[in-house]
Amino acid sequence: MKKVLLPLLLAITGVATAQENVLQYVKPITGTMRMGHTYPGATVPFGAVQLSPETDTIPYEMNGKYNPDVYKYCAEYQYEDKTIVGFSHTHFSGTGHSDLGDFLIMPTTGELQLNPGTADHPETGYRSVFNHNTEVSEPGYYKVKLEDHNITAEMTTSNRVGFHQYTFSENGTAHIILDMMSNIYNYENKNVWTYIRVENDTLVTGFRQTNGWARTRIEYFAMVFSKPIQHYGHRNYAKDVYRGFWRKFDQFHDFPEMAGKQIRAYFDFQTTPGEKIKIKMALSPVSTTGALKNLQAEIPGWDFDQVKRDAQQLWAKELNKIHIESASREEKENFYTAMYHAFINPTTYMDVDGAYRGLDMNTYNTNGYTNYTTFSLWDTYRALHPFFNVIQPSRNADMIRSMMAHYEQSAQHMLPVWSHYANENWCMIGYHSVSVIADAIMKGNAPFDTHKALDACVTTARHRTYDGLGYYIDKGFIPEDKEGSSVSKVLEYAYDDWCIAQVAKKLGRQEIYDEFIKRSLNYKNVYDRSTGFMRPRLSDGSFKQNFDPLQTHDQGFIEGNAWNYSLYVPQYPADMIEMMGGKKQFAQHLDSLFTMELPDKYFAETEDITRDGIIGNYVHGNEPSHHVVYLYNHTGQPWKTQDRVRMILRKMYHPGPDGLGGNDDCGQMSAWYIFSSLGFYPMCPGSDQYELGSPAVDKATLQLENGKTFVVDVKNQSDKNVYVQQVLLNGKPWKQLAIGHSDIMNGGIITFVMGAKPKDYTK
Repeated sequence: MKKVLLPLLLAITGVATAQENVLQYVKPITGTMRMGHTYPGATVPFGAVQLSPETDTIPYEMNGKYNPDVYKYCAEYQYEDKTIVGFSHTHFSGTGHSDLGDFLIMPTTGELQLNPGTADHPETGYRSVFNHNTEVSEPGYYKVKLEDHNITAEMTTSNRVGFHQYTFSENGTAHIILDMMSNIYNYENKNVWTYIRVENDTLVTGFRQTNGWARTRIEYFAMVFSKPIQHYGHRNYAKDVYRGFWRKFDQFHDFPEMAGKQIRAYFDFQTTPGEKIKIKMALSPVSTTGALKNLQAEIPGWDFDQVKRDAQQLWAKELNKIHIESASREEKENFYTAMYHAFINPTTYMDVDGAYRGLDMNTYNTNGYTNYTTFSLWDTYRALHPFFNVIQPSRNADMIRSMMAHYEQSAQHMLPVWSHYANENWCMIGYHSVSVIADAIMKGNAPFDTHKALDACVTTARHRTYDGLGYYIDKGFIPEDKEGSSVSKVLEYAYDDWCIAQVAKKLGRQEIYDEFIKRSLNYKNVYDRSTGFMRPRLSDGSFKQNFDPLQTHDQGFIEGNAWNYSLYVPQYPADMIEMMGGKKQFAQHLDSLFTMELPDKYFAETEDITRDGIIGNYVHGNEPSHHVVYLYNHTGQPWKTQDRVRMILRKMYHPGPDGLGGNDDCGQMSAWYIFSSLGFYPMCPGSDQYELGSPAVDKATLQLENGKTFVVDVKNQSDKNVYVQQVLLNGKPWKQLAIGHSDIMNGGIITFVMGAKPKDYTK
């Protein structure tokens, strides 16, 4: 009797059943085709290791020029490819530029081949044909059949250790190739130095230093085999002029030290049918000793299945922080895949003992917090970090501590812009660490020195030599004839400055507030009333001629055009709307954005924008537009926000390799999906308000870190019932178009009553 009543009781009370396996809904393969730039391999939440297949070896340059084909391989995996080159241990998820791809391993049989071969002729190298029919991609686990060698490859991970399991089908000699030349966004001189040391017949250690997006990146490893190595060796493909006196040895066969810029090593074993060779590779940012400590602490044994179970339990723990109910399996797959992608980055960057390498190349210890790296802040400040403030507040606080450590170690005395692996790569514009810090402080998630954090924000924002800031400070705009992408920079600086002002006001720092609230109005200086668009200005103050608001190239914007970027004043929506003609005219402008036709020529010269991510002239595949649909709330037409949100959810996301309309950008595209399908969105991080939209789930229960729950309950939910008829907060009618952060974090229930026709429920 109890077995019957318990599920019924849980269903009536709305309590999530612990038995549901949410991992079944996660499809890591989503976004691996075309522009998504995700990877299908194994990792754990926020893990330092991302063990994933690479499907080609496209170089960054050809004949001294940039090779545009490399852009498809930011994660080094494209679903439409037919071959696998090997499995490397570090990858970015969903980025629009790349690096990493450390320590590629490939198992082979037959004649030893140390050249990867080509996609057209894989038989000329160690790569192998594969088929998606034998491919399994799950959270924390990846499996595929390497057909040319008849080897089943499986992999899983802990935080800092990648665990390989290769099952061989024949008697004979097996080769495990360790390719130290392989890099993502590779070119001839990317390796600064590599080193391999055979410590004994099962343990190999080493490191690699590269000069890429991160120009002084060093990664160490410790690799251990499940059976003794029979023979080993390497080839050095570098054209070294000086080789010292090492010629006294045969360095290339069974010699325990291998060093050079361009090395491929091999390790030979005798195998029998069905035999498994297992490999554990631990990474460290500090030393091979640190890598060994990580290995011994995280995966001391050889039980592959147990490590897989542990990895998937970690994923289940994180994914179960939100339990959704939906009649649509596709909705569940979209939602939990989005959560999976949102919880990949930022990544852990320290050893188990807290040691990590700083920007100044010295070794530090966190003394109690987790140090993170991989900060794609131009993307992730918009929704990912605000999402963490709701569902991962402790991690987000540690991420800010990591940013503060970056600031203290920075030679420029600046917070991170786009940083990874103890390097600043300066990609994209703005100084959006400011937004992340402000959002946490304004929402009460700031267990750190807030005055010190504000000082770091101010110092960063006053750095006159950074990307046109001197012009911005002196003139209130950036001349396009002095600095490209000038309008985008002004708009994003102005928003960041508003964030600084909010924190200064909260902390009672009046002089700082006065300075930065004034700077936050600089968006007005690039608005051209004659055209109704933001427009670049020149040194003499005049607007740039030959202006085309549809063009994405050479018009003062980056990864967007004037139509989209002119809407980027999230800190002052009412003032922006008034400036652009008032609510009625502005709403018509938004309508046109979604319904007009954008010819291909207008984004032909922009890698990050393709037809996949465009609705009309609204570019969802790029971040500057992610807040735009919620602006209808400020025009007196909230039903258009509701309708457009549901349209975007349908058109831009679905389970499958081509399921993302643009780069996932370290989880930003996915965070937009999560918030929007829950029915609320942080249009202006740094504010404690969330705009209300149209929830796509039937019900969602958020398990908050403070022990409380926040429930989103949606009545009359369907694909046609996209319009909100009524909102109740904790049982009482809610007439506002936004809710506060405290409304969520205090726990409770928000109820949306849906219908098929528009209604202004605020009246």
